[in-house]
Amino acid sequence: APPLESYHSKMEVKTSLLDNMIGVGDMVLLEPLSEDSFLENLQKRFDHNEIYTYIGSVVISMNPYRSLPIFTPDKVEEYLYRLSTSAYRSLRDQDKDQCILITGESGAGKTEASKLVMSYVAAVCGKGQEVNKVKEQLLQSNPVLEGEYSGSGKYMDIEFDFKGDPLGGVISNYLLEKSRVVKQPRGERNFHVFYQLLSGASDDTLRKLKLDRDFSKYNYLSLDSAAVNGLDDAANFRTVRNAMQIVGFMEDEVQSVLELVAAVLKLGNIEFKPESRCNGTDESRIKDKNDLKEMCELLGIEQSVLERAFSYRTVEAKMEKVSTTLNVAQAYYARDALAKNLYSRLFSWLVTRINESIKAQTKTRHKVMGVLDIYGFEIFEDNSFEQFIINYCNEKLQQIFIELTLREEQEEYVREGIEWTNIEYFNNAIICDLIENNQNGILAMLDEECLRPGTVTDETFLDKLNTVCAEHQHFESRLSKNSKFLTDHSLPHNCFRIQHYAGKVLYRVEGFVDKNNDLLYRDLSQAMYKANHSLIKQLFPEGNPAKVNLKRPPTAGFQFRASVGTLMKNLQTKNPNYIRCIKPNDKKASHIFTDSLVRHQVRYLGLMENVRVRRAGYAFRQAYEPCLERYKMLCKRTWPHWRGPAREGVEVLMTDLQVPAEEFSYGRSKIFIRNPRTLFFLEERRRQCLEDLATLIQKIYRGWKCRTQFLLLKKSQVTVAAWYRRYAEQNWRRTQNADAFVSPVYFRQARKLLRELKYQKRCEEAVTTIAAFWHGTQVRREYRKFFRANAGKKIYDFTIQRIIQKYFLNLKSTMPSMSPIDKNWPTRPYLFLDGVHTDLRRIFHLWRCKKYRSQFTEEKKAVYEEKLEASEIFKDKKALYPSSVSQPFKGDYLEISKNPKYQKLNSAVDEKVLLADVVNKINRANGKGTARIFLLTKKSVVLADQKTGQVKASVPLPDLSSVSVSTQTDGFFALRLKEGSASAVKGDFLLSSEHLIEIITKLHRVGATTADMEQLNVDISDEFLVQFKQDKVCVKFIQGVPKNGNSVSCKRKNNRLLEVSVPTTP
Repeated sequence: APPLESYHSKMEVKTSLLDNMIGVGDMVLLEPLSEDSFLENLQKRFDHNEIYTYIGSVVISMNPYRSLPIFTPDKVEEYLYRLSTSAYRSLRDQDKDQCILITGESGAGKTEASKLVMSYVAAVCGKGQEVNKVKEQLLQSNPVLEGEYSGSGKYMDIEFDFKGDPLGGVISNYLLEKSRVVKQPRGERNFHVFYQLLSGASDDTLRKLKLDRDFSKYNYLSLDSAAVNGLDDAANFRTVRNAMQIVGFMEDEVQSVLELVAAVLKLGNIEFKPESRCNGTDESRIKDKNDLKEMCELLGIEQSVLERAFSYRTVEAKMEKVSTTLNVAQAYYARDALAKNLYSRLFSWLVTRINESIKAQTKTRHKVMGVLDIYGFEIFEDNSFEQFIINYCNEKLQQIFIELTLREEQEEYVREGIEWTNIEYFNNAIICDLIENNQNGILAMLDEECLRPGTVTDETFLDKLNTVCAEHQHFESRLSKNSKFLTDHSLPHNCFRIQHYAGKVLYRVEGFVDKNNDLLYRDLSQAMYKANHSLIKQLFPEGNPAKVNLKRPPTAGFQFRASVGTLMKNLQTKNPNYIRCIKPNDKKASHIFTDSLVRHQVRYLGLMENVRVRRAGYAFRQAYEPCLERYKMLCKRTWPHWRGPAREGVEVLMTDLQVPAEEFSYGRSKIFIRNPRTLFFLEERRRQCLEDLATLIQKIYRGWKCRTQFLLLKKSQVTVAAWYRRYAEQNWRRTQNADAFVSPVYFRQARKLLRELKYQKRCEEAVTTIAAFWHGTQVRREYRKFFRANAGKKIYDFTIQRIIQKYFLNLKSTMPSMSPIDKNWPTRPYLFLDGVHTDLRRIFHLWRCKKYRSQFTEEKKAVYEEKLEASEIFKDKKALYPSSVSQPFKGDYLEISKNPKYQKLNSAVDEKVLLADVVNKINRANGKGTARIFLLTKKSVVLADQKTGQVKASVPLPDLSSVSVSTQTDGFFALRLKEGSASAVKGDFLLSSEHLIEIITKLHRVGATTADMEQLNVDISDEFLVQFKQDKVCVKFIQGVPKNGNSVSCKRKNNRLLEVSVPTTP
């Protein structure tokens, strides 16, 4: 993309959301307005890479999860830059402090939007060495904090002088989600800096920090989301290091920060084991002290001091000290509390350090533009204290959002002289009061419960809520006095539910008290203070033994409520600008729009409510000058130029178009249009008019082009004709001058010579004709005595007869053998005997075939019929067929009627045995074969045990539906049984035989000759399905080198696949 500096020069180009609009660019104009149409419009624009949509001045931003070519000079007035330009100009020209509020849930693109806003504002303001340094520091403060925070809110005040040049800034952070350090939600990872450090730091740096690149070696790192598509942790680490240098961090400060990050990772690997004491109590002990040792070396702490802090807790009350042992659960709590405090205090120190670098140096009054990048409303399967205070903040932001939007609307109406009518909307002040009321609000009761003496648990806190908030219309609990929730099984006993503006949210009270207390044992604070690490001492000042403060620190809820209150007061003093970020899918993939997820975000962002507020009065407003410029072609009096004030031109235009008076109103500088249908009516008329104007322009241009081309052709034709006439005249004159010098005598001599030549030619032709006739007469007279009547015909017949006689004699002596496969035949001697020669060859072949067949016995004839049928079935279809041609079909390979071993089996079979052979029945479980006797009669197929002769299965031939074989040289075949038949209970049979061709051929012939049976289908394919009881298994044949040499092998790949490996044919 081109540099942002070039965008500022493009800002005077006037564009409109209505030009080339995909869907509706401003939701205020959406018609009809419903939640479904709202989502449909968002998806339509998203599918066409239009990720930004307006609601009046509010921008809706859909995260595309990819780079789009939309931030170009041609698009500069649209989307985020238009909003940023408006805010910057209001601040610079009208001396109004501004605030850009960017909200949305994690992954919705808030950070990217804030970077674009800050980059643009930095690009359009002034130049100069000092100004550029301030701008660079402001921009680079983002990468430093991006790696450190996630799931928190960040607010930056950018301070400008009277010229609009940046002087510095101040950053505030709200609710760092420090519980993420020790435990991450499913599908999310820990703070980015951990992964960036392990991926991007040099080997020497990692060795100094006593770290390993393998993520799996650290208990605090979530492995399922360690790698994120499109996120290069190593490159981001280099960016963070460079940004810290630009902001002004010293090298030793950077090293200290990295050491603390490494210490947090090491802290997570410390594990505890129970150890019983003599008094019967359990005491915790560290399992492996290697990580503890390395952490203490990084921070300069005595290992024994920190080890004791993990095993004992000292409680001070007035002048008394009581030391108690920690069990394993308490030790783990102490470890995680230390990790969370260490990380959160490091982050707070970073914010303070950056503020020192980027703060304004002058003390004069500054203009301020605030950029708020804050978390969105959260509704998870398991919602705890963090989600409760995040949603409380969103309730406050929604409240101020509606109030400021209404105030902005009312101010514009008053400014333009339009009558203001009150707008009804849902006021969520009652929900905010339920949470923050100082007397009986939920946060106040939580603080009261945390501070009171006695046993305090999450259950006692819930009991207090059930007592105080039972009658509140937005509070629900199973154990409250309100009986209507007693049978609500969707509401567990250890939970309460609040009806927020975005919907109902169920909160589990488990952990509320501990997270609100946010206690760090004093022993750990004092151990940290004893470290020789300079930064650690700054982070834990309460660990100083000389300044022991027995006063309980403020709770997390109290601190957050105070921060939110300060933020709201700050926002009330500024002109708001809103960017609402939406995450289109949970997979963080491009081109995917999940309707249910987007619908949920649209609800909790209150976008429909915002549209209704904007549409309650006039849906669209526009200044008179651009309105007249856009629609002036719709009226003859205003087209092409209007001489007079723009307002009068718009009045003439609306009167000429006969727009009803109740559909619009005239303000002091703008026209207000009530209904989107009126605007679309104007746009449709403008589109038609533009088409007519385009046609007119095309007609005039084409006429001018054709006239120009015609005149050019005409001029060229005149020039060519003049030159040609000159040439023709000159040529004619030269010819005339030459002819004038030719003598008439020459013409007379030439004509005489021509006559003589013609006469000589006629004489020669006459002499030739006379001589020919004379010679013919002489010859006929000389030879007449030698000729008799019809002599020519007789000579011809005699000659032909002699030639045919000679042909037959030669044919007799060169006759080929009587073998039907002998393809030799004498060559044809004469061309006219071609047809006879071909017919004789065919007749001879038929005769010798008949003689050959007459020698067959009935038994041999049946064998050849089987061979012929085998050829029809398998020739050119199965690679095994050529090797079977020379092998005679024996049928009974076991001599079952003669062999006494099979006497019992022979007696069990009533019909005549057509084929008896040993086959292998393939086992589905392992692909191995079991020997079976295969008998084929005219009515059934019988499988019997080879050793005992006991019948294992008998299948009537009508129950067979088809036979499946492969195209290769193997002997595998599957007998497929008809569904629903009695034989199909145990499933199909997968067999292997050395006489596959004979078995399939005989089965096919028996099916063709049996009256009550359909002809058996033979399927030849390298992949077919076999039904084994209830499951279908795919049998797949591949060419390869089996382990057991040149034989075919069968192997089970999984429950649904048997793979047969067939040797490759040379």
